[in-house]
Amino acid sequence: METIASFEVDHTVLTPGIYLSRVDRGVRTYDIRVTLPNKEFLPNPAMHTIEHLFAVHARNGAKGDKIIYFGPMGCRTGFYLLMIDNTDEEAVDLIRETFSFIASYEGTVPGTSEKECGNYREHDLAAAKVVASRYCDVIRDWTADKISY
Repeated sequence: METIASFEVDHTVLTPGIYLSRVDRGVRTYDIRVTLPNKEFLPNPAMHTIEHLFAVHARNGAKGDKIIYFGPMGCRTGFYLLMIDNTDEEAVDLIRETFSFIASYEGTVPGTSEKECGNYREHDLAAAKVVASRYCDVIRDWTADKISY
């Protein structure tokens, strides 16, 4: 079996940030690295809440029609954002703005009823806000020219 591109990234030197990991048929995949791989992991309830808030907020925003997918990495160090017909600057701006939204979010997390979510009990808004706030500090000055691994 051939190794896939994401397994060729050297996780021993990878730091939190925003990275373009691949482009397939016009779909741009961004790795939203929130923690240091193999050192710190996102707690599932916080990660789940970030997933809900990011997806709802971003899809309802001006770039919503460009979003193909947003979801967590299995290693629990960040998220994947797949977009189409966008620039890298648009992706960085969207990520920065949406994590800022999450860091200051107040209210009920969308999609967290038993009817709407397959694991509706596992959410933690307070922890999600802490994670998002810390990540905002990391990407505050991030620019599209930094997105290469």
